[in-house]
Amino acid sequence: MLSFPTDFKFGWSQAGFQSEMGLGDVDPNSDWFKWVHDRENLAAGLVSGDLPEDGPAYWMNYETFHNNAVSMGLTMARIGVEWSRLFPNPPSTPTYEEKEGRVTDVNVDDIKLLDQYVNKKALEHYRQIFKDLKSRGIYFVLNLYHWPMPLWAHDPIAVRKGQLNGPIGWLSTVNVAHFARFSAYVAWKFDDLVDEYSTMNEPNVVWGNGYMGVRSGFPPGYLSFELMEKAFRNIVQAHCRAYDAIKSVTKKPVGVIYANTAFEPLTEADRDAAEMAERDGRWRFFDAIIHGKLGDETREDLKNRLDWIGVNYYTRTVIRKKGDGYAGVPGYGHGCERNSLSQDGRPTSDFGWEFYPEGLQDVLLKYWRRYGLRMYVTENGISDEGDYQRPYYLTTHLYNVKKAIEGGADVRGYLHWSLTDNYEWASGFSQRFGLIQVDYESKRQFWRPSALVYKEIAKNRGIPDHLEHLNRVPPIKGLRR
Repeated sequence: MLSFPTDFKFGWSQAGFQSEMGLGDVDPNSDWFKWVHDRENLAAGLVSGDLPEDGPAYWMNYETFHNNAVSMGLTMARIGVEWSRLFPNPPSTPTYEEKEGRVTDVNVDDIKLLDQYVNKKALEHYRQIFKDLKSRGIYFVLNLYHWPMPLWAHDPIAVRKGQLNGPIGWLSTVNVAHFARFSAYVAWKFDDLVDEYSTMNEPNVVWGNGYMGVRSGFPPGYLSFELMEKAFRNIVQAHCRAYDAIKSVTKKPVGVIYANTAFEPLTEADRDAAEMAERDGRWRFFDAIIHGKLGDETREDLKNRLDWIGVNYYTRTVIRKKGDGYAGVPGYGHGCERNSLSQDGRPTSDFGWEFYPEGLQDVLLKYWRRYGLRMYVTENGISDEGDYQRPYYLTTHLYNVKKAIEGGADVRGYLHWSLTDNYEWASGFSQRFGLIQVDYESKRQFWRPSALVYKEIAKNRGIPDHLEHLNRVPPIKGLRR
């Protein structure tokens, strides 16, 4: 038996846009909703053509989700609110201090005035969902931003076309202030039901895919290193001002959730390049919100704005030196063919992501050694409709979490992505990450075998002896590199 600490929590994560809609419920007021319905995006193949309003219907059917989670023995959840549901129309303009793009303070003394603008039905329905969650003994982390923004804050089609004088999302400092005030308001309304907060999920995907990885199909799809840097800086500021805003309402812990990959050099000669990639891809953000270091300056108003780190991890990135910089190597990590073998002979998922569990241990230990902050694994999972690899994926990654704990890392829980199948952004319903299969026509939910594996792990608070055979790379035969 491979046992976890007695207070270690097993749970799941999910996002509003990906799971809420269905059974007639629609939230049409976000940038992502407009983005996936856009005719030019559809014609270009940037988005799948699947629509979020056909999703698994958590908004209307949350009790079924919660029933299944409890039956699985899960005791923790990270679930978010949708900014566009609560504020489909723009509220009053916030008051904030800014000088040369530096937002140093946001006034949140007026958050009660937001009652005039909030969608009261949505606010009350979120309360019903969260009360039901808490009534089942679930430890609840409330996430405030998981990519969609209200259309009044971001028109992604206009930005894609180069119209940078309207609602421009994270390119505008006013949205830093809007987000901080929104965060304070949500904390004020739900703090009696929340155990911990996360300001954002995977902000690096927002600035990275939005302004550099434009083939990913993420809004606004505007290729510009200059704008990517501007979005990065404003998102850093948005987290820090939201941290301050939440802390003005509650003393509960506030973290941030980040998309991680294990950066590995292709050869020993590429080690410096891999470290450079890791600095740009991870440490630059955390050094800003922990040490206040943003570019060439150190800002006191950014220092120590973090209580815990949410670690999302799926696979690694192999790096080679390229000129004075670096590049990812195809055939490893995210850069593989779907349902094939990586250059290392490891199986890949329905998404083409390499099976590489030891990378999670690497990421956790590096965070711990650099910052010494406690952590949750807030996303970890695999797109695997047939459930061939997921039982192995679960077991091997949890084994590496345990090894990181034995190495000294303070990891408090593991949240699987996700409980059920959901809407996988630009890829639509083609990628199935759920422990539970969703029939999108009927909205019925069916347990995959991996759900039973996770139930055994959660019930035993560790990997029992009769599941140890799953702690290995799955024996997938007949695949070619």
